[in-house]
Amino acid sequence: MTAREAGTSGGSRGTSGGWIAAVLFVALTAIHLVVNALSQRSDFDSEPAHHIWLWEASSALGWCLLAWPIWHAVALLRPPRAGWPAAVGAHLALSVAASAIHVAVMVALRKAVYAGWGETYVFADNLPASLIYEYRKDLLTYVQIAASFGLIRWIAESRIVPIAREQTAPAPVLEIADGAVTHRVPVAEIDWAASAGNYVEIGRGERTLLHRSTLTALADRLGEDFVRIHRGRLVRRAAVARIETDRSGDFTVTLAGGQTLRGSRRYRGGL
Repeated sequence: MTAREAGTSGGSRGTSGGWIAAVLFVALTAIHLVVNALSQRSDFDSEPAHHIWLWEASSALGWCLLAWPIWHAVALLRPPRAGWPAAVGAHLALSVAASAIHVAVMVALRKAVYAGWGETYVFADNLPASLIYEYRKDLLTYVQIAASFGLIRWIAESRIVPIAREQTAPAPVLEIADGAVTHRVPVAEIDWAASAGNYVEIGRGERTLLHRSTLTALADRLGEDFVRIHRGRLVRRAAVARIETDRSGDFTVTLAGGQTLRGSRRYRGGL
């Protein structure tokens, strides 16, 4: 299993903490909405309560719509994929776009709801000054969201990598079923393996066993001590005693036990 299969692209673990980030973001946004609304109600006694709740809800919804793009931006721009100067510059540019979208969403929602109430919503008398004021607030919010998402990704991926390494570790013993008998073959004693239809031939000394598996699945399980020398053949590196290369680039591997195996030039670099 690769790190991607272990959770970086979906599955039961989510997309590198994506579901965790989504739940935390919605929960914290809801808390922030309530706290801000209650605080503004005490600051603006003359303002109707439903106005204040609308202001906060429209702002929160704007950030909810931006959360997923910011999550992906953090993944794409994180070092070492991008250098720190480039990442910071890109995030600053994205923060301007995010602020513009946030303001557009919340103003549109407020105007629509106010119109439903038979009222008129005025965003600002001085638009440039108001946009600068909003950007200063939105920049701080963007930084907080991006930093939080970066931390969640780092924690999630630091947990995924050890799990993936553990699951791809070479198996010390390979169990091979043979009718009512199960052979427990130490991996270190397997010299070679070759594809045989729906089975794989396992070479252990002078004996050959049939194991129901694909060669690719077996290669993943055996680990890095084994190398493919042919499209349908694996060999344990430590079992190789001699390599003889033909003029064509194909080669013959002689094992310590005396067996010889043919290898393709396409796979010569593995040895």
